[in-house]
Amino acid sequence: MFPKYDVIVVGAGHAGCEAAVAAANMGSKVLLATMNMNTIAQMSCNPAMGGVAKGQIVREVDALGGYSGIVTDYSMVQFRMLNLSKGPAMWSPRAQSDRMMFAAKWRQMLEAHENIDFWQEMVKGIIVKDGRAQGIYTGIGLEIESKSVVLTNGTFLNGLIHIGEKQFGGGRAGEKAATGITEQLVELGFESGRMKTGTPPRIDGRSLDYSKMTVQNGDENPSKFSYTDTPEIKKQMPCHITYTSNEVHETLKEGFDRSPMFNGRIRGLGPRYCPSIEDKIERFSDRDRHQLFIEPEGWTTCEIYVNGFSSSLPEEVQYKALRKVAGFENMKMFRPGYAIEYDFFPPTQLEVSLETKKVKGLFFAGQINGTTGYEEAACQGLMAGLNAHQSVVEEEPLVLKRSEAYIGVLIDDLVNKGTKEPYRMFTSRAEYRVLLRQDNADIRLTPIAQKLGIKGSEERMEKVTEKIDAGKAIERFIRNHSVTPDQVNGFLSSIDSAALKQQVKLYSVLMRPHITLEKLRPVLPELDNFLKTHNKYHIGLAEVNMKYEGYLKREEELVSKMNRLEEVKLTKDFNYASIKSLSAEAREKLGHIQPKTIGQASRISGVSPSDISVLLVHMGR
Repeated sequence: MFPKYDVIVVGAGHAGCEAAVAAANMGSKVLLATMNMNTIAQMSCNPAMGGVAKGQIVREVDALGGYSGIVTDYSMVQFRMLNLSKGPAMWSPRAQSDRMMFAAKWRQMLEAHENIDFWQEMVKGIIVKDGRAQGIYTGIGLEIESKSVVLTNGTFLNGLIHIGEKQFGGGRAGEKAATGITEQLVELGFESGRMKTGTPPRIDGRSLDYSKMTVQNGDENPSKFSYTDTPEIKKQMPCHITYTSNEVHETLKEGFDRSPMFNGRIRGLGPRYCPSIEDKIERFSDRDRHQLFIEPEGWTTCEIYVNGFSSSLPEEVQYKALRKVAGFENMKMFRPGYAIEYDFFPPTQLEVSLETKKVKGLFFAGQINGTTGYEEAACQGLMAGLNAHQSVVEEEPLVLKRSEAYIGVLIDDLVNKGTKEPYRMFTSRAEYRVLLRQDNADIRLTPIAQKLGIKGSEERMEKVTEKIDAGKAIERFIRNHSVTPDQVNGFLSSIDSAALKQQVKLYSVLMRPHITLEKLRPVLPELDNFLKTHNKYHIGLAEVNMKYEGYLKREEELVSKMNRLEEVKLTKDFNYASIKSLSAEAREKLGHIQPKTIGQASRISGVSPSDISVLLVHMGR
């Protein structure tokens, strides 16, 4: 009935979709198994992609041939570049998406791929022979063979939904949980744990009074996510901002005694950086209000997502409290918020390729590894799919360094440090964030995609070469073109910047604080005429490279020093227990994780710099 597949991907959320595409674009024959074909690429929580650090990840996925950026560009209803008041390392793209268009575009692109087949059914277990994953067992007893398996089960593994004192099995509202896989993996010797996440109520937008809220429009000149020729958004939908109040908080507190978070029914830890509204009231009791973002679900629906009001309180308490929020006085609810508990597997059980240490050819990606967020899931799926293919063809896995991508930071953090709570990416987690900007992900990663032979990377590489050449041409013009005092002193005076006393290179003017090429264009017709021959992405890249040249060089020097440690290899049979001068914690952690290099060992939680020195001495370094 079935051929033998190269890669079977279990689960069709953000991680599963990217895993399937990644393996298929490398040439693998892929089966994507999901319990429901109608919920492929479902945005289970908020209808948005990107955000702080997350936007950088979406750009990186795109640069490596993934589809998340393309799908977002086709389905967005609003675009904003966040943190523009800060330095470019912090600039992060974010898009509101049309939830239904997003899922439909993903499914369309998956079905158009000749290397991807589908099967709709619950997967109950993995076929494991001789320590290697060789296929899956399904709920109706089918065995489907493959050379590798990628698990991207999201919140479905023994999922349990909580609303007040009610609890029932489910992986998402209206969908049943997945059983069997956790139990089998535990039998195979894997350690599992429980995590929790939540989602807010969905509201009828026709019942809201937007005049009592603050409008939040998209950018005047919106950008996009993909480096390919996707359309730029022409029309945008507004979001709105409103606030809770003391009255809202007091109403919510009426249900705290029935909250599964506070009465011990939920065992899993929830996301620290996306707490429920009841958690916020408890943890930040000095705050008399909390911000709520009122986000539309799409162009053709009145459904509204209340970002900031995640809750597992009884539905009547949620309803009563929301009606006391400004603009929500006549609110109608589509469904209440809920919390969901699910199984995950501590990611220290993985290699940096995302292959499990206990079973060869078995890869984990997404929330099964303890992460939260569509973007974090998507990038893990991409890497797991690529490396599942690499394992099938017996080639070296792709492992991105912390200095190459936020994806590298995320996987390195998970595998070496583990996580006891849902892991979310932030710019602060990346020590080389000036290098890992949202505007240069294609320059950083598309050459890697081309070298791997990912489908479509040749055409993408042509665009990268064009971008690099254009950036250099712009830099040459700025560094070589001279300006006179009479050309710019009027402008400099208007922004309280010191006047020029003599002719200088345009570069020295651009280096002043608060001066940008966009501000100089109306002042200097020659500059404006030159820049008209280049697009805004090339201009932006050139400007950042010039303005932050010193910071970039400093980070590149740090990367060079760290890479020397990455080159010092550690063998799998290295006997850490025999080195008594290592701390007891270091011996335990190093023996458990089995790092591949000294650089990796240095990032393991509990391994100190003195432990690294001991290792280097022991190795004759």
